[in-house]
Amino acid sequence: MQSWTDEVLDFWFGLTPEQWWRDDDLDSVIRERFGELWEEQRTQPASSFLGSPREALAAVILFDQFPRNMFRDHADSFATDHLGLAIAKAAIERGYDEAMSEAERGLLYMPFQHSEDLDDQRRSLGLFTALGDEDQLRYAKLHHDVIERFGRFPHRNATLGRAPRPAEVAAGEVVPW
Repeated sequence: MQSWTDEVLDFWFGLTPEQWWRDDDLDSVIRERFGELWEEQRTQPASSFLGSPREALAAVILFDQFPRNMFRDHADSFATDHLGLAIAKAAIERGYDEAMSEAERGLLYMPFQHSEDLDDQRRSLGLFTALGDEDQLRYAKLHHDVIERFGRFPHRNATLGRAPRPAEVAAGEVVPW
């Protein structure tokens, strides 16, 4: 029987990077295959997902990336961001990322890029710079610049029921990626 860790990793890394970010059909597949797992596991503390580098990476995908697919344009898209970020921070602290491929490290670092905290965004820049992938670094810079300018991602306002701030209104829709 395949563990949930292997199931998540085999599924995600069985896709092409183009599918990760741009395949609308993927949303329903992830929801059907992993929605129940996400619901079951989301109440666990971050420390329970640090048994190995693979487990930590699978958990980051489960809590940071999969909700963006399963709940696109709904507040639940961000409901477990805090958990994904806590796991990523602890995994890096333990040096788990050192044994990962470039693609795996990019996914492990993604919660920093998704964070609305400027310190996390600064760390994202450092992590993606060290990764050496110019395309991923470009996106990390774009995310950082939005947080540096507004302190949050204005394009999430409607989804999260937040009122736009005057500077956000003046800037228009700010989604540079």
